[in-house]
Amino acid sequence: MSDSPKPAPATPLNPRRCGIIVGASDGIGAALARKMIKEGFTLALVSRQKDKLNALCGEINSSLNAMRALAYPHDVTNYNEIPTLLRKIVADLGGLDTFVFMAGINLPPGGVEKYNFENDHKMVEVNLIGGMAWLTPVAEMFQHAKAGQIVGISSVAGDRGRIGNPGYNTSKAGLATYLEALRNRLTRHGVNVLTVKPGFVKTEMLKAAQGATPFVITPEKAADDIYNAMRRRKQLIYTASLWRWIMLLIQHIPSVIFRRMSF
Repeated sequence: MSDSPKPAPATPLNPRRCGIIVGASDGIGAALARKMIKEGFTLALVSRQKDKLNALCGEINSSLNAMRALAYPHDVTNYNEIPTLLRKIVADLGGLDTFVFMAGINLPPGGVEKYNFENDHKMVEVNLIGGMAWLTPVAEMFQHAKAGQIVGISSVAGDRGRIGNPGYNTSKAGLATYLEALRNRLTRHGVNVLTVKPGFVKTEMLKAAQGATPFVITPEKAADDIYNAMRRRKQLIYTASLWRWIMLLIQHIPSVIFRRMSF
């Protein structure tokens, strides 16, 4: 957990937006952290990659000459430590109004002839159960406060059961369904829940993707799209937006045809 100096306290004349990003050390998480800091947030950045996390916080804080990013090393599969860590972060920040879950693990080498329960189990542990372990106490906190915004990073891979990487597809489909359920529960309490479904993004995970990877965007482009959706309190976005129409087509391909496709 962070032993860094605390940010300056908020005051009525100097309010501060406070957020948590779980999975913030690189890729979209790091890009979104930089974007949100630029927009005035103070952030708790959470990741199991301690060195990358500390480097990112050092970069942000030195560029601002202020303590605006706090590092909290944590593995999301350590479920039992989450409630205590969440309370510590909220105390360190002096509040919380935005929570982003985007932790994930790289796709393992795969192929349509390979089956690996160990890889699939780990994928579900991190991408889905890790998300639920964080989102449950945050949702309860925001419901009681009748305010706040939750952002969860799913994927276009969760929109249909494709033959490649079924464990990854399942973990992202499960997360999207869980986020939808939270949205339906929390909207009546003034809490917004945004589900983000990226296509191919130029990150380490892309290197493990099987087959063609069209319409690749940068993490910075994805972060801009996510932040704009947060600001407008949208409920679902694809990034890049072209994927909305691609996935609409894919969702409507009859199963008898879809099961014969090779992606």
